Amino acid sequence: MAKFVQNVGNYRAESAWGAMDLVEIDGVSVKLHWTDKPYKWHENDGAEAFVVLNGEVDMHYMVDGLERVVTLGASDIFIADIGDRHVARPRGEARILVVERNGSE
Repeated sequence: MAKFVQNVGNYRAESAWGAMDLVEIDGVSVKLHWTDKPYKWHENDGAEAFVVLNGEVDMHYMVDGLERVVTLGASDIFIADIGDRHVARPRGEARILVVERNGSE
Protein backbone atom coordinates (compact mmCIF):
# COMPACT_ATOMS: atom_id res chain seq x y z
CA MET A 1 0.00 0.00 0.00
CA ALA A 2 1.26 3.48 -0.80
CA LYS A 3 2.38 5.63 2.10
CA PHE A 4 2.60 9.40 2.32
CA VAL A 5 4.57 11.01 5.15
CA GLN A 6 3.97 14.71 5.72
CA ASN A 7 5.71 17.35 7.80
CA VAL A 8 8.88 15.36 8.46
CA GLY A 9 10.43 18.65 9.55
CA ASN A 10 8.18 18.53 12.61
CA TYR A 11 8.83 14.89 13.52
CA ARG A 12 10.08 14.40 17.05
CA ALA A 13 10.83 11.03 18.66
CA GLU A 14 10.40 10.29 22.35
CA SER A 15 14.18 10.18 22.81
CA ALA A 16 17.33 11.04 20.90
CA TRP A 17 17.88 8.80 17.87
CA GLY A 18 14.32 7.52 18.04
CA ALA A 19 13.05 6.64 14.59
CA MET A 20 9.99 6.31 12.44
CA ASP A 21 10.31 3.16 10.32
CA LEU A 22 9.36 4.19 6.79
CA VAL A 23 9.97 1.16 4.60
CA GLU A 24 12.03 -2.01 4.27
CA ILE A 25 13.39 -2.88 0.84
CA ASP A 26 15.15 -6.22 0.31
CA GLY A 27 16.80 -6.28 3.74
CA VAL A 28 17.46 -2.54 3.82
CA SER A 29 15.64 -0.20 6.19
CA VAL A 30 14.74 3.43 5.60
CA LYS A 31 14.14 5.36 8.81
CA LEU A 32 13.48 8.94 9.81
CA HIS A 33 15.48 9.79 12.92
CA TRP A 34 15.14 12.74 15.27
CA THR A 35 17.92 13.69 17.64
CA ASP A 36 19.40 16.47 19.68
CA LYS A 37 22.22 14.38 21.16
CA PRO A 38 25.32 12.65 19.75
CA TYR A 39 25.20 9.00 18.74
CA LYS A 40 28.15 6.72 19.55
CA TRP A 41 31.25 5.77 17.60
CA HIS A 42 30.37 2.73 15.51
CA GLU A 43 31.02 0.77 12.33
CA ASN A 44 28.24 -0.65 10.19
CA ASP A 45 28.23 -4.14 8.71
CA GLY A 46 26.95 -2.68 5.46
CA ALA A 47 26.95 0.65 3.68
CA GLU A 48 24.90 3.47 5.19
CA ALA A 49 23.45 6.62 3.62
CA PHE A 50 22.86 9.44 6.10
CA VAL A 51 20.75 12.30 4.68
CA VAL A 52 20.24 15.44 6.78
CA LEU A 53 16.71 16.75 6.24
CA ASN A 54 16.95 19.66 8.63
CA GLY A 55 19.35 20.96 11.25
CA GLU A 56 23.12 20.61 11.26
CA VAL A 57 25.18 17.57 12.13
CA ASP A 58 28.92 17.31 12.66
CA MET A 59 29.88 13.92 11.26
CA HIS A 60 33.12 12.65 12.76
CA TYR A 61 34.85 9.81 10.92
CA MET A 62 38.22 8.09 10.86
CA VAL A 63 40.66 8.05 7.92
CA ASP A 64 43.94 6.18 8.38
CA GLY A 65 43.60 6.42 12.16
CA LEU A 66 42.96 10.18 12.14
CA GLU A 67 39.68 11.78 13.14
CA ARG A 68 38.08 14.05 10.54
CA VAL A 69 34.86 16.07 10.76
CA VAL A 70 32.48 17.50 8.20
CA THR A 71 29.45 19.66 9.00
CA LEU A 72 26.33 18.49 7.21
CA GLY A 73 23.32 20.73 6.65
CA ALA A 74 19.91 20.20 5.11
CA SER A 75 20.18 18.16 1.90
CA ASP A 76 23.76 17.00 2.62
CA ILE A 77 24.56 13.28 2.52
CA PHE A 78 27.25 11.24 4.28
CA ILE A 79 27.89 7.72 2.99
CA ALA A 80 29.73 5.26 5.20
CA ASP A 81 31.00 2.04 3.69
CA ILE A 82 31.43 -1.25 5.54
CA GLY A 83 33.77 -0.72 8.48
CA ASP A 84 33.92 3.08 8.25
CA ARG A 85 34.09 4.24 11.88
CA HIS A 86 31.93 7.33 12.46
CA VAL A 87 29.73 9.26 14.90
CA ALA A 88 27.07 11.90 14.29
CA ARG A 89 26.93 14.90 16.63
CA PRO A 90 24.01 17.24 15.94
CA ARG A 91 24.13 20.97 16.62
CA GLY A 92 20.71 21.27 18.25
CA GLU A 93 17.79 19.34 16.78
CA ALA A 94 18.16 17.45 13.52
CA ARG A 95 16.04 15.15 11.42
CA ILE A 96 17.92 12.56 9.42
CA LEU A 97 16.93 9.95 6.88
CA VAL A 98 19.06 6.82 7.34
CA VAL A 99 19.22 4.01 4.80
CA GLU A 100 21.08 0.91 6.00
CA ARG A 101 21.01 -2.86 6.24
CA ASN A 102 18.43 -4.17 8.72
CA GLY A 103 19.94 -4.71 12.13
CA SER A 104 22.79 -2.21 11.71
CA GLU A 105 23.42 0.16 14.58
